[in-house]
Amino acid sequence: MYFHRIEELRIDHDKTQQEIADLLHCQREVYRRYEKGTREIPVWAVIRLAQYYQCSTDYLLGLSCKKNPEVPPAR
Repeated sequence: MYFHRIEELRIDHDKTQQEIADLLHCQREVYRRYEKGTREIPVWAVIRLAQYYQCSTDYLLGLSCKKNPEVPPAR
């Protein structure tokens, strides 16, 4: 599966594949494969990228159009 938002967010933040690979402690080629969908991205990496880009994991994976969904108030 191709996760275009991973690439879009990286470009929007003016980061190179190498910089994001360093953030994830992996090789650039491994990260490139995550972007292109030729290698499945692990859950821990999705969580780390969502924290880094300050967005939801659903947005990162293309499951939501809202970058930061509203949190319902506590009851």
